Amino acid sequence: MIGAVVIVVVILAALYVSGALRPQASVHYLGSPSGYEAFVPNGQTINYNGQTDPVGDLILSNGTTIHDVIWNGQYASTIIQNHNQIVQLNDQFVGQTDPVNNQPYVPLQDLYVIKGQVPVEQATVNGQTYYIIEANKINPANIAGFYTYDKWVSNFVAAMNTPGTYAAVLPGNSPVFQWTNTTGTVAYQTMLYEQYYPYLNGGAVVILPNKTLISYGATDNPSGSAISFASPSQVYNPSS
Repeated sequence: MIGAVVIVVVILAALYVSGALRPQASVHYLGSPSGYEAFVPNGQTINYNGQTDPVGDLILSNGTTIHDVIWNGQYASTIIQNHNQIVQLNDQFVGQTDPVNNQPYVPLQDLYVIKGQVPVEQATVNGQTYYIIEANKINPANIAGFYTYDKWVSNFVAAMNTPGTYAAVLPGNSPVFQWTNTTGTVAYQTMLYEQYYPYLNGGAVVILPNKTLISYGATDNPSGSAISFASPSQVYNPSS
């Protein structure tokens, strides 16, 4: 009988460690079913349930920003790798001059857009409360990575959520690259970063209804097929 009790205790302990017997936090959904929400990594990582995950902010489609967010599940390691590469490229190039428009390069920032609502739960890790994005509950087609000027991230998300906004690619001879403003600089810089990290694709713009342009690039992975901004098919001509 004692042996049987010991076996039961060992089994129960194993189930607890695996999470099967621990109380599970309830998952709820943030954002709009028809909107675009964005996770913006800040360079920090954390160990959550035995996995190294990126930490950052979550920008909702209504403009609300939630801090202390962990991305857990699919693409976590990819996000960390992409972010580290962009940080390294920023360290290498920011402070130098764009040879096309003779303006200084600016810091770029990666972000990971989710089409539709974001499944999250709250958890306490190392004494601090975090929102956990349960990425494995998201269709991979609804996740895509982007990079743009760090001060434009919120505007970029807002643009994606603005009716009438569309995306286009810049041809190699586009006059946009010669514009002596940040739009021209970022357009060229996204393509420069692509040369050093092949999982980036630069030279795209979003065009708002008021004709404002935001230069950006997209990642090869993730690159959700349901997010048209990840692979625009139109070509932008400033005269059109």
